[in-house]
Amino acid sequence: MRKIWSLLIAGSFLVACNNNKKADSPSKDSMDDTASATTSTQTPPPLAVNLVEKILGSFVGAFGDNKITLLIIKAQGDSIEGRSIVGGNDRPFSGVFKENAGLYTIVAKEPGDHPNDGIFEFSINPANPDSVKGSWKPNDTKKPAKEYSLSRKKFEYKPDVGSYPQASMRLLKAKDVENEMKEDLEFMRNEIFARHGYCFKKKHLRQQFENEDWYVPNTVDIKGFLTDIEKKNIEIIKRYEKYAEEYGDEYGR
Repeated sequence: MRKIWSLLIAGSFLVACNNNKKADSPSKDSMDDTASATTSTQTPPPLAVNLVEKILGSFVGAFGDNKITLLIIKAQGDSIEGRSIVGGNDRPFSGVFKENAGLYTIVAKEPGDHPNDGIFEFSINPANPDSVKGSWKPNDTKKPAKEYSLSRKKFEYKPDVGSYPQASMRLLKAKDVENEMKEDLEFMRNEIFARHGYCFKKKHLRQQFENEDWYVPNTVDIKGFLTDIEKKNIEIIKRYEKYAEEYGDEYGR
């Protein structure tokens, strides 16, 4: 009887020890929760993702004798895609970006099937993502390389800017154009295109508009952008341009 009682006591002691061990040991679920919390704390969002949100958009400024819009459309992983609009050309580019000494450097190539294609290299400071500095090296080694410093600027169509805003805001009457010289009429007509961000191929037209703060090169295809008022005004302006050319000094002031 004494032996049986001793065995019962020993068994109860072992059961109690096992229960204490189970209570002291964390459950699998609690271990998983702890691991998840630790992982979440130690893995912040990558800096590149935050940077991507900042660098998308258009950057505008001087590019040699012309004005350029460098438009960054897509950035994913370490890849980047965009367009360059300058000198009457709209060219796609693609490349890679990486971190280097606190700056993000981008190397992007145009396709190479156009005589004016080349390679863009520029940098963006995450602390000041509204500025882009870099260089462009043409594929044609006979052409000069260019350096540029561009500022973030978004294209916006504004009908009330320029020297002749009435050409985009209301239908023109004969008195609005009949006393203008041919050169002024040409400027009036092309200013309509410039307000839509048209990138001119003709150098003298580029020079007329690229010094204007409101002008941002944005497209080389104006179709579909002109308003009905502008289309009708272009017709009347062209008609009086022809009169001015035919009659010369006898026409206009």
